[in-house]
Parts: sequence; C-alpha cells; structure tokens
Amino acid sequence: MLKRYFPIFEWLSSYKKSYLSGDISAGLTVGIMLIPQGMAYAMIAGLPPVFGLYAALLPQIVYAIMGTSRQLAVGPVAMDSLLVASGLGALALSGINEYIAMAVFLALFMGSIQLVLGLFRMGFLVNFLSKPVISGFTSAAAIIIGLSQLKHLLGTEIERSNQVHILLQNALKTIDQTNIFTLVIGIASIILIKGIKKINKRIPAALAVVVIGIVGIYLSGLNDLGVKIVGAVPKGLPEFGVPSIDYSRISELVPIALTLAFIAFMEAISVAKAVEEKHTDYEVDANQELIALGTSNIIGSLFQSYPTTGGFSRTAVNDQAGAKTGIAAIVSAIVVGLTLLFLTPLFYYLPNAVLAAIIMVAVFGLIDITYPIQLFKDRKDEFVLLIITFLITLTVGIKEGILLGVLISLLLLVYRTSKPHIAILGKIKDTNYFKNINRFSNDIEIPKDILIIRFDGQLYFGNKDYFKKELYKHIDQKGDSLKKIILNAEAINYIDSSAMLMLQQVIDELKSKGIQFLIAGAIGPTRDIIFSSGLINVIGTENLFVRTCEAYDHCNNSGAKTHMQEKISLQTKKSSSVT
Repeated sequence: MLKRYFPIFEWLSSYKKSYLSGDISAGLTVGIMLIPQGMAYAMIAGLPPVFGLYAALLPQIVYAIMGTSRQLAVGPVAMDSLLVASGLGALALSGINEYIAMAVFLALFMGSIQLVLGLFRMGFLVNFLSKPVISGFTSAAAIIIGLSQLKHLLGTEIERSNQVHILLQNALKTIDQTNIFTLVIGIASIILIKGIKKINKRIPAALAVVVIGIVGIYLSGLNDLGVKIVGAVPKGLPEFGVPSIDYSRISELVPIALTLAFIAFMEAISVAKAVEEKHTDYEVDANQELIALGTSNIIGSLFQSYPTTGGFSRTAVNDQAGAKTGIAAIVSAIVVGLTLLFLTPLFYYLPNAVLAAIIMVAVFGLIDITYPIQLFKDRKDEFVLLIITFLITLTVGIKEGILLGVLISLLLLVYRTSKPHIAILGKIKDTNYFKNINRFSNDIEIPKDILIIRFDGQLYFGNKDYFKKELYKHIDQKGDSLKKIILNAEAINYIDSSAMLMLQQVIDELKSKGIQFLIAGAIGPTRDIIFSSGLINVIGTENLFVRTCEAYDHCNNSGAKTHMQEKISLQTKKSSSVT
C-alpha cells in the first residue's frame, strides 16, 4: 500500500550508483531552465515573476515522491498560466493582493479536485479529450499566449483579452507608442534563442539570453529610456500559509478549477506516457498521477504556488539529459531554492522583453500544422472538430473552446454509435468465410432465400430504430423468396433493454411471416444478456450458433448441431465459470 501511493519507495530501494550522474546532470539542466521559464510563465498568469519560482519549488519535490513517471518535470507551464489569467481576469478583483490570493487558492482548489478524482480512480475521464480537440485547443492557446506577450515585446500598455481579434485590435491602438529599444531587445532575444537551439540544443538558451539581457541593461542603462525591467524580486523561500479567500467567491472559481484540473492532467499524462515508451523499468498509472499532481498542487499552495503540472519541454530535456529517477526533480528544486535564497537580486535588471521572447519561442512550438493536414486528407469529420475547437478557443474563450470541443467530440461519438456499420454477408466460394458482398462481389455466393447481416456495434436505445430500419430494408430487397435471416453478432458486445424489446418484436413479426431468425457468433457477455432477458425463449436454443458457417449449413441442410456446438453456443455465466 505504501509503495502504491509513494512510488519513491519502489525505485529508491533499487537505486543504482550509475543513475546518480544522469540524475544530477538532468536536475541541474532543468533547474537552470526553470528559473527564466518560471518567471516568464508567472507573467503570463498575471503574477509577479517570483511566483513562478515558488511554483517550481515544492510541487516537483512532492511529485518526485508520489509520481509514477520518473522523468516528468512538474512546475509552472504556459497553458495553465494562461488559464489562470483568463479565469481570474474575468473576475472583478480589488487589486494585485486579491489576485495573488485567488491564484494560490486556485492551486489548492484544482489540486483537491485532482486528488479526489485520483482516489476514486477517475483517470479514465481524460480519454474524453480526443486528439483533434487537444490539438485545436493547444494551437489556439499557443497563439493567444504568444500574442499576449506583445505588450512586453513592444513596451506598450495593451489591454488584456483572451479573444484574439480583440487582442490584436488593442495592440493596433497602441502601436504608435512602441518603445523601439524594447522591440529590438525582444526580437534579438527571439533570434538568439532560436540560433542557440540550432547550434546545440543542450545549451540553456533561455538562461543565456537572460544573462545577456541583464548585463546589457545594467551597462547601457536602457531602463532609463523606457525599457521595462523585472525590478526587485523578493529574496528568500516562500512562507507557509493556508490559502484563504472570501467564501462567496469560491463558486466563481469552480469552472476555472475544473477546467484547470482536467487540462493540467491531460498535459501531464500525455507527456508522461510519451516518455514512458522509451523506458521499460516502470509503468505510468493514470490514477496515481492524479493523486500525485493533486497533492503537489495542494502542498504547493501552502507555500504560495499557483497551479502547476508536467511541462512538455522540460520533461523532454530532463529525459535527454539522462534523468533516471525523481532525484533529478529534487536536484532541480534545490537549484530553484538556492536561487531564491541568494540570487534573486541578480534579476533586477532583467528586461520584460526577454521573458516575453522566451515565452513566444516556447509556445509557438506547440502549434501543430502537420496533424490538421493529415486529418484533412484522411478524416474530414475530425478535421472539422479540430477547426471548430481552434476557432472557438481563439475567438470566444479558453474555457469555452475546450468545453465545446469535448461536447462536440462526444456528440460525434454518439452520432457514430447511432449509425454503426452494417454489412450484408455472403459466402466466399469454396471456403467457410463470410464477407461483405460489396467488398467481394466477384467471388461470393449470395443465396436468394437467406439474408446474412452483420451489425458492427453495441445494440442500444440510440441505434435500435436504425437497426430495425436497415434490417427491413434488406428484407424488402430479398422479397418473397426470403426464408431465413442470420444475424452475425460477433461485433455486438452489449444489448440494452430497449434493443432487446425491439428484437423480440421483430422476431415475433418475422415468425408470423414464416421467416426463421438465427444468431451466430454471439460473444459471452451478449449470450448472457440473451439468456437473462428471456430473448432465448423467442429465438429458440436451436437457432443459436457459434459460427456463421454453422448457421448457414443448418439453413441449407437442416442438420442438428453436434454436442460441442450445442454446448458452446448455449454457454453462459450460469452454465459455466469460464466465458
């Protein structure tokens, strides 16, 4: 039980000395990355830069103890920071102190939701976030995040908005107030980061640009010419305190906290699963990940952290740098802790434009062009879903984009299950294979008096009428020569009560017309339902077969089933302990 909730005890007991150099190297690399990134992401969230360092401290230590991924780097990320800004920006808050209190409480709130979901083993819920929805949402959010940094890149006061058209309008209104020195610093920083990454990806480009920016401003004094700098960054570790807000405001945070809980988990589990494929010594457990991320946010909130999750870029760097266990995350936290204790005065002259450049380079890399093109070629319906999610996120709002995207994907799923594939089968010549007559028209035998139909999906209230309509359509096409119908039920894994009643009525009606109804290939759970519902009394045990070929031979020869065929075709949970 202890190892289940605290996986550190599992890997620590088998820790090898050979792991240490990789863990320390990766920890130092990610820790150095976290300093400029954390400060930049705090700016996205609308918080003072130091809160990005607070968010990079305790959460990753807690995750190292409780998480099942040994490479996932937990801390502040761009997407969650944007969600915090968009959610809290819509509320009427009295000032920066109330804004900070709400952001910290949000970490406690979303962490509690994740913890409860994990304890109740609800990790499967993330499966409802389909790839087209995630891709459309991520690309749109990346654009909004990038454009939200225009005010720091231009050195102007641009009114915040999460709707891209309004944001661009606001930017155009202040374009004449652009500080040319700030713009040059920002563009030069973007070029430098991209250039360093092309030369060697192992070089911490963000940190290099931060150092150059600080030294440049200190020596040139450009801050006196309107270039905005970070200014004084509080020194020391975050103080302990239970987050508290006015209870009347909690209801306002519910939709934000729920959205954050799911999006943050989706980000973490997707990158954790991607890294897991490269390692065979552990498995990622979705429910334990919820517990670990939730606990990380809860404990982090007690030390002034705003919402955190696993980051894409830092996790990739962590893995590439040789991280083998959570020791790497602990080393990263130590680097951040030492920075807070001793190095924060060094960031006084850091230009905001440099942090904006770091953000822009990071988030624009999240925009995916290849996947939508692939969907457009192969899956038009999913391409439309991606585009709708993308446009709603860009023009209406962040929360609305992801929620409507999920809703539309669920509606698409319901539509597909309401009209599953139906095939009319025929016998391939000189074989016992029964295949779709539309695919094998030249090599297939189609008997005039037998209709063989295959239904590829569960049979339930949502598609029972569709099944009945399609069945009668093919019955009419056969005409008066039809004597027997074989339902290939291999793909039917469930029949609900509404569909069961429909089947009973159809079979009774067919009997009155002298048409025999047989079922072949029903799997164990479906056979259980056929017997428990009483449908077997309508069909008759003699009309239940293991394979389509056996039902077909019975129709042609009217021969009796063998003892084994009888036993298998009528086997249920009640008749045997083996399904």
